[in-house]
Parts: sequence; C-alpha cells; structure tokens
Amino acid sequence: MALLRKINRVLLVLLVLMVCLLLHSTLLRASTRPKHSDHWKSVGVAAQAPAVRVSEEDVVPVIICASEERMGASMATINSVFHNTDASVFFYIVTLRDAVKLTRQYIERTELKRIRYKILEFNPMVLRGKVRPDSSRPDLLHPLNFVRFYLPLLDISHKRVIYLDDDVIVQGDIKDLFDIKLKPGHAAAFATDCDLPSTHEMVRSIGMQTTYMGFLDYRKKEVKDLGIHPGDCSFNPGVFVADISEWKKQKITKQLEKWMEENFRQNIYSSAMAGGVATPPMLIVFHDKYTTLDPLWHVRHLGWSPDASYSDNVLQEAHLLHWNGPFKPWNYPAVHMDLWERWFIPDPSGKFSLVRPESNS
Repeated sequence: MALLRKINRVLLVLLVLMVCLLLHSTLLRASTRPKHSDHWKSVGVAAQAPAVRVSEEDVVPVIICASEERMGASMATINSVFHNTDASVFFYIVTLRDAVKLTRQYIERTELKRIRYKILEFNPMVLRGKVRPDSSRPDLLHPLNFVRFYLPLLDISHKRVIYLDDDVIVQGDIKDLFDIKLKPGHAAAFATDCDLPSTHEMVRSIGMQTTYMGFLDYRKKEVKDLGIHPGDCSFNPGVFVADISEWKKQKITKQLEKWMEENFRQNIYSSAMAGGVATPPMLIVFHDKYTTLDPLWHVRHLGWSPDASYSDNVLQEAHLLHWNGPFKPWNYPAVHMDLWERWFIPDPSGKFSLVRPESNS
C-alpha cells in the first residue's frame, strides 16, 4: 500500500511538470509570434554599411522594390543612381521573403557590392481585403506595387525619402531631386502628366491618358462625390519625393487604404484603366495637395509603345527615364533599350536575362 502511494505521488509530480512545460511552451510561442502590425522586417545590411544609423544631413535615402521576376531591372536602377552622383546614397531595397537571398547575392557578387543598402521584407498579408483579382494586367497587382502606400512603416528614420519604380533609369544627380523644396502642408512631390510639352506628341500618338478621366470611373457615385474634375491633370506615382513627417501627420496611409477597400467593394477603378490599381488611390488622396517636380525628373511613357520614341534632345536632357507601360526595356520589343542596357548588370545567378531579337530566352 505504501508503495502504491509512492507511485501515485511520483505520477502526480510528473503530471504537474508536464502541465508546467506545456504552459511555458504556449506562452513562449505567444510572446514570439509577430504582431498583426509587423508588416515589415529588416533582413540584412551590407557589410559596407555602417552599423549605426546614418545622419540625416549626410545621406540621400532611396526606396526601390525588387521582385524576383524583375531583379535585374531593380539593380539597373540602383546602378544608374549610384554612378550619377557624388552624394552619399543609402538604398532601402524592399522585397518579398522568397527573394531576400537572391537580392543580397545580386549585390554582393557584382560591382554593386560598393553601395550602402538595407534589405526590407514586405508582408503581402497587409493587402488582404484591399486588392481584388484582375487578369487584364496581373503584373500591376504584384504586392510590391503597393509598398509606396506604406512608407512610414519602413524600418528607416529619415524625414524625407525618394521612391523609385524599378523600370526607371536615373541620368541626373539624385541629390538635386532630393533637395526639392516641398510646399507647406505637402507630403509628396510628383510630376504632372500635363507638364512637359516635348512629350505631348508621344502621349497623343499612343493614346495615353493624362487626366483623372483615364483612371477613375466617373459613373460611380463615390467618384462623383469626390468633386474632382475629370479633366484635371493626373500624375504618375512611380517617382516621387516624400516628407514622412507630413505623411504621418495627414495619415496618408490610412487614406490610401480606405480607397483600396472602397475599390475592393465597389470596383471604382481597375487595372484595365490606364494606371492600374496602385495609381488611383494616390490620385485621389493627393489631388491638389502635392508639389510639382521638374518634368525633366520624370520623362515617362517609354513603355507604352514599341514604336513611339522620343527625340535625342529630349532623351539627353532628361534627368530620369521611365518605361511605364507593358513594353519594358529588358524585354523585346521596346524603345530606347540601349539607354537602359548601359546600366544593366548581368545576374550572377543567371535567373534574370535580357530578351533580345537574337536571343531564344
């Protein structure tokens, strides 16, 4: 009988220990589980980058996204920025988890290893319930297209940043773009679609939209109630300077999310329209509330036709070229491929390759 009681006590002690271990394991998982608001994660800094944060006065912060499918394009953009300035540029490269390793290898195994950078991982779950599927231009629905909406959530400390799409080439000094004076109360600076007379012939020839009518469905009550004239000049959000403090103050991200959710419910715009689903929310939120960039800092529409091209004078004067549209310079056909290709760095992994007439890839 005494032996039985001793066995029971041992079993009771073991049971208590098992319960304690289970509770500890549960609490540990809860404490390490990422919060819903943790959409960003810093996942790597170049060895050349200082361990401490760089001074506001000493750096030009540039944000660019790098998708696995278009990694070579992002690296060409970075290369053009880096080689056309004497300023201290710090690149924040935003990508998805699956492309983090590829991004780092592309930089560290090429001449880009000299740049200063940090890789940031974007969690696409932040877009749940905000982006509806659309098959007309699936490339415009890539999660990284919406990173520009969430600038204040990036792991950076700068008050001002430059955002660049991955299909641009910078020919001017990026410091000049960074130093633009934003008007009081403005959270960003864009180039309007009506601002460069030399591009008007190109725009007319390809039927490109330059007003709000080309981006919003004015048959919808939600759009009419905005009070925005359909003939107002639009702008392209692929290149802009942002004041992060003002962005936070005006709750720009919340406003953009509101219109994403509205479109998810009401379909007030779609990627079939001129700018896809990432442009309209920016047009709505920033209407009449942005500083205008020098038009030479955003010579665009190079990707809208494989035939319509700019004159040599326009191309030489341009500080930045943007191949927005379906005809990208790393593919074929496209215009002014030579201007883009001079900044292209071959992918050391071989995953990204150019498509040219003589190529079977």
